Order: sequence, then structure tokens, then C-alpha cells
Amino acid sequence: MEPGPLDKLTTLDIPTTLRICAGTDGSVTYLLEVMTKQQVDVVTSVQEVGEATEAEAELLDIRQNDPVNHREVVLEVSGKPYVFARSLAPIDLIPGGMKADLIRADIPIGRILRKHKLETRRDILNIGMKNGEGIFNDVPVLSREYYIIHGGRVLMWINEQFPVDDRWEL
Repeated sequence: MEPGPLDKLTTLDIPTTLRICAGTDGSVTYLLEVMTKQQVDVVTSVQEVGEATEAEAELLDIRQNDPVNHREVVLEVSGKPYVFARSLAPIDLIPGGMKADLIRADIPIGRILRKHKLETRRDILNIGMKNGEGIFNDVPVLSREYYIIHGGRVLMWINEQFPVDDRWEL
């Protein structure tokens, strides 16, 4: 059997706390708060609704031009960035009360899911090392992509990037 995305984590020389965050099928924000004993702040750089491109429609299993929420955030602890996250969410599939919270942008997705008591699962699609860019310029990052599934449909696609450096030695 071919190794899956999570099998890659066992071969990487990265701190255990980073391995736990990247391998979880739960909330990274919650894990960061437990590990650092501090609140995680969400700093939003992009929050907009647009029409799904052909590639986004295929990724989310929706029609091209359907409305999609595009969101980019940094998860910070005491002003130090730990995670850059990019997400796509098909607006028409988001349960009613959750839409307003998602568009507010300053609430972590894990908290939104808990608040609305949504039964979901996370399916990790890919994990690997990349060269850092943007906020983590010149620092290697561990990148992972996953779906949040609700009711058998893709509720969100998320890409998270974790810098591989000493900030994980908690």
C-alpha cells in the first residue's frame, strides 16, 4: 500500500509539537492554545467572497461561478506567527448561522465549527515541505492541504503552512 500524507510526517525531522499540529484531524488553534498556554489571535489579510474559478469549482465539487469565500489568516501567539492559512468555502453549502461568523474573519474555523455544533471530519490530502514565502520568507515550511467535510460534502478546503524553526520548541 502506498504511504499516505500522514505517513510522511514520521519521516520528517521536525519538532514533535509541529508534527502533532500538522497531523491532527482537529483544531490547530485549540492545540496551539494548549501547547502555548495562551490565546491564539487570528490576523486576517484576505476576506472576500468571489466567484469560483474552474479550478476552485473542481476542488470544492461545485459549479464554476458559484460564490466562494476566500480567506487568508495568520495564527499568532503573543504577536509571533505560527501558521499561515488559506481557505476556500462554498457559500451556498455553509449553514446559515455560520456564514456571518465565517465572514467576520477574526474567529478561528475550529471555534466556528464548535460554536455551531457541526459534525465534521478533516480529510488530509497532502503534506510536504516547501520553501517559505510571504510571512515565512526564507524559512522552510511544512505545508498541508485538507478538506473539512460536512454531510458528505466539502465544506472547506484549507492549506496551512507551518514554519520549521525553533518556535515549536515549547
